[in-house]
Amino acid sequence: MARNHPFRGRYRRATAPAAAVLLLAALCAGTTPDRYVPASLRQDFDSATVEKLDAALTKIMKEADVPGLNVGVWIPGRGVYEKSFGVADKKTGTPMKADLHTRIGSVTKPFTVTGVLQLVDQGKVGLDDPISRYVTGVPGGDAITVRQLAEMRSGLFNYTQDKKFLAGLRDDPHRAYTPRQVLDLAFAHPPNFAPDAKWQYSNTNTILLGLLVEKVGGQPLDDYLREHVFSPLGLNSTSLPGDGVMPDPHAHGYTDFTPDGAVTDATTWNPSWGWAAGAVVSDLDDLHTWAPALADGRLLTEETQAQRLRTLPTGVPGISYGLGILDTNGWLGHNGEIPGYESIAAQLPAENASLVVLVTSDIDHDGKNLSSLVGNAVTSIVTPDHPWPAPVPTGPE
Repeated sequence: MARNHPFRGRYRRATAPAAAVLLLAALCAGTTPDRYVPASLRQDFDSATVEKLDAALTKIMKEADVPGLNVGVWIPGRGVYEKSFGVADKKTGTPMKADLHTRIGSVTKPFTVTGVLQLVDQGKVGLDDPISRYVTGVPGGDAITVRQLAEMRSGLFNYTQDKKFLAGLRDDPHRAYTPRQVLDLAFAHPPNFAPDAKWQYSNTNTILLGLLVEKVGGQPLDDYLREHVFSPLGLNSTSLPGDGVMPDPHAHGYTDFTPDGAVTDATTWNPSWGWAAGAVVSDLDDLHTWAPALADGRLLTEETQAQRLRTLPTGVPGISYGLGILDTNGWLGHNGEIPGYESIAAQLPAENASLVVLVTSDIDHDGKNLSSLVGNAVTSIVTPDHPWPAPVPTGPE
């Protein structure tokens, strides 16, 4: 039987990290991002480091039967490692390339929360306002704040753990969902705990924040993010599609999230059920720009960014969570997982390092999630004092 999936950005895989399973304004001051430096002028890591990275990633590709991988790590003054492995389409054998779009799952969440925080900066939203002020029909919404939603401390049931939803998604992955439909799934269950009692990953939280952005921002979420988050940073390959159509060029993604566990191509599956919590599409270059921008808060005021980076324990040693952002061993960002794809986009302020991992499969290897296998392998070599956590084998859900 195929495992329960969406998003598995339930945080387990951020140490483990899930699917879904990230500070400082000085990060990019006075520096030029590598994306604007001609390739001929970029400094690669030393040959010994490159050989270690090549060997480690080639081993993972082979042992875990990974179809395609785009990976980049950038450390100014030390080097750049940016490489594609495998194929973008198993049928044609087309090679994987760095400019291919992929789905990024829960790496979507920091984008949505950034939109919320921009509205906070404009004085249109208060972090400690009840969500009922902006979205109607939320059980206990008068006692759940915007902050608690962004921190994953609302207590609301995670709709992607609803068994009927999971069965329906396996049977018909092309079905379109509205935000209200997935919220109805969540609200059919009682809350898991009182607001702010503890941390628990729930996609329901970010769906509500997406609706808040639409109401207060006065635009559909995809338009708001394009105008206020993507475009200001030059993220021209990043979008929030409204259906299963993938922008060209793109890599195919493969999953075993099927009724019988058979592996299939999930590229055109409709991610509308993930919406504000997991439906964004991007590429390696854009996420390389996004990771430091998220960590240094360049789209926000210093005060609001400080609020974002007030991370609280998740119950997992070394892992804390702020306002739509993860801190794991010093890496700030997020990881993501959606049928067919996995991702990491994070920044390590201690070493001014950026990490992006894009995998075209969400099929675990020996119970271990692929993006974390890659992230741990890369960081164990280039930032050994701050490794991305190794994935822990998980059993049936």
